[in-house]
Amino acid sequence: MTALTLSTAAAPGLRADAIVIGVAKGAKGPVVAPGAEAVDKAYDGKLAGVLETLGAAGAEGEVTKVPAPSGFKAPLVLAVGLGAVTEKEAGYDTEALRKAAGVAARALAGSKKAAFALPLTDAADAAAIGEGALLGAYSFDAYKDNGKDPKAKNGKAPLAEVALLGAKPRDKAYKAAVERAVAVAEELNRARDLINTPPNDLNPEAFAAIAQAAAKEHGLKVQVLDEKALVKGGYGGILGVGAGSVSGPRLVKLSYTSSKAKKHLAFVGKGITYDSGGISLKPAGHNETMKCDMSGAASVFAAVVAAARLGLEVNVTGWLALAENMPSGSATRPGDVLRMYSGKTVEVLNTDAEGRLVLADALWAASQEKPDAIVDVATLTGAMVLALGNRTFGIMGNDDAFRAAVHEAAEEVGEPAWPMPLPEHLRKGMDSATADIANMGERMGGGLVAGLFLREFVGEGITWAHLDIAGPAFNEGGPFGYTPKGGTGSGVRTLVRLAELTASGDLG
Repeated sequence: MTALTLSTAAAPGLRADAIVIGVAKGAKGPVVAPGAEAVDKAYDGKLAGVLETLGAAGAEGEVTKVPAPSGFKAPLVLAVGLGAVTEKEAGYDTEALRKAAGVAARALAGSKKAAFALPLTDAADAAAIGEGALLGAYSFDAYKDNGKDPKAKNGKAPLAEVALLGAKPRDKAYKAAVERAVAVAEELNRARDLINTPPNDLNPEAFAAIAQAAAKEHGLKVQVLDEKALVKGGYGGILGVGAGSVSGPRLVKLSYTSSKAKKHLAFVGKGITYDSGGISLKPAGHNETMKCDMSGAASVFAAVVAAARLGLEVNVTGWLALAENMPSGSATRPGDVLRMYSGKTVEVLNTDAEGRLVLADALWAASQEKPDAIVDVATLTGAMVLALGNRTFGIMGNDDAFRAAVHEAAEEVGEPAWPMPLPEHLRKGMDSATADIANMGERMGGGLVAGLFLREFVGEGITWAHLDIAGPAFNEGGPFGYTPKGGTGSGVRTLVRLAELTASGDLG
């Protein structure tokens, strides 16, 4: 993990491989952002012109490298675009800083140390820059042999250290902000590692073992229900999805408790470690990235551990519904009826609509503890990707105010999200002549239909929200901002923020 430090040193005298500065997109060309005054002065105030000559415009994601001025101990100045950012009274937008830091950290792979002289006016800016840098420096190379460092990124190790210039190392607010950034980024990157791990190495049993090890490390309580316990408990949804695999399903309960807690949150994550579609086999071209179908469980796992590391004054329980969805002679068939943990029966019309089945059991299990709110996270439907694209997740819920609060929390931490409805008329499409409900309904509005299905398994009177992260959970394109190619850890920061708001009493 990249180290993060606070520094009061001046840019010219700091020993580093590079000085990172910000450049904004102005009306008449690039504008050097605050924080880089010493660098600009060394260029006789003409740094913006130099950058423009080299093609820089200050656009988001843009990187321009120039030799450092004479007298600087760092040999390189890296200018990163902040986009069309308007400087406000409180400083630059934190998400713009977070993205710029991520781009810079990725561009400096192979470097030992970089000094970030980006706009920094308060602890919130320090947190954003630090978080962005740590997330942007991430790489997953556990399965690559490049002949050098096993942790190397395309032959270059990730940036080893980030020094935030202009910060206040002795200030409690700055210290706390950086400690939070480190805890959240490290756990989010742990989620990314899990998502990127091949399914032959990460089956439900292996995932459960990782959760047990983390629980021991961070003082959490953990309970793992294996096949025998699931059968005894009547978890028909999880068992039905995992029936076709030689790797048995698991339900993991991970609990963080605070002696000062007044509220209890439950997070539920879909953990399909590989999704072939089951008997309703996915067509060619749709299987290759299905190791990511456990992204919801990875995000829940990371959020609970982060809450523990931050010592939040709220009780947080994570439920990881883990199964591998495979076709075989023992697999659940279309037309089969499963008796769920809640006692309801479900007619399985499509075995590729499996996520809602494992979540249904976990939601009912979470409901039995009567938490103040439940939030589930899942790569649930392709319909949500069609609706919102690859970078935005949908939010549904049984309480409009809570749904709005979740949306606000997501936007605050930089996770694009959008509230979605649960139209009552779509519920009728899941009526079954054989069972209490079918796992499929109308094709149009499929993401909303899935949300309505899940609502059936939330305990009466419990506030609930559903995050469908099918779009942003796995990035098949090139990296952007602080988001890498592959697993992204979507949802982690939103869940952590919800826990923080609940702990402080600002979430009802």
